[in-house]
Amino acid sequence: MAILLSTRAAAIAEWEAALAALDPSLVLHRHPFAGDPAEIEAVVMWTGHDLAELRRYPKLKLIVSMGAGVDHLLAPPGPPPGVPVARLVDTRLTQAMSEWVLLNVLRFHRQDPEYRAQQAARLWHELPAPDTARRRIGILGLGALGADAAAKLAALGFPVAGWSRRPKSLPGIACHHGPEGFAALLRTSDILVCLLPLTPATRGILDWRAFSLLPRGAFLLNAARGGHVVQHDLLAALDSGHLAGAALDVTEPEPLPADSPLWTHPRVVLTPHAASVTIPESVAPQVVENIRRARAGAPILNLVDPVAGY
Repeated sequence: MAILLSTRAAAIAEWEAALAALDPSLVLHRHPFAGDPAEIEAVVMWTGHDLAELRRYPKLKLIVSMGAGVDHLLAPPGPPPGVPVARLVDTRLTQAMSEWVLLNVLRFHRQDPEYRAQQAARLWHELPAPDTARRRIGILGLGALGADAAAKLAALGFPVAGWSRRPKSLPGIACHHGPEGFAALLRTSDILVCLLPLTPATRGILDWRAFSLLPRGAFLLNAARGGHVVQHDLLAALDSGHLAGAALDVTEPEPLPADSPLWTHPRVVLTPHAASVTIPESVAPQVVENIRRARAGAPILNLVDPVAGY
């Protein structure tokens, strides 16, 4: 079975090695592909691939995202009609995301920016001790990533609530859903964590209205997609002091332009979409399994619903 791999040059050799080690029978090609389009039966890809190009392959049976997100595969013109799309659900991806969330929740909760500023000013001054039991955490998105982060934060003693499109129930987590639940979550979130899939319904969901519902002095963490946040509304909320800080692993566009005020904003912590990076060796088994399933006409693991957008 011929597979087309499409990702950044620095990562493609690692993907080839991981897939070939599990199934040496796979014929692996790199994008751009100059051979017979009828050879390609599956595409494993990340961002930056022209989706219209996928219509060249008449025998295409499967498209696999190289990450947990799939918005890059569903943007217009979308995948070829009838071709299933699979996302990755991986314990190492989930663990890495939870680590990033905990790192930044604790960064703001334990007043690390204030202490770093005091260090720069050679100021030895003890700030009032934070109370974990009173620092309310709100998580937008209760899929695999959000549920794991919520459980780990709750284990540390934080009161944790979450919001999802449909009703969910998680042990120890106050779960909200729908428009009313969204507003309720925001009003009780001292630290808001965005782990939502990016869909037409969630694009721009974090705008001035959303920020105005957060308690004054709240913090924002976004490791989902830059498109969730209206940047000028975020900057206004930070500059006014309504938001005390933000940790952003994602922006729109990416890379962040050199003239963006986010680079130098004193209340912003930036990372370059590195919160949870796919490790090919870890995810290769499910990719190969899905390739086998596509070949056999069997149900695909972690199948994406194109209507829901994830």
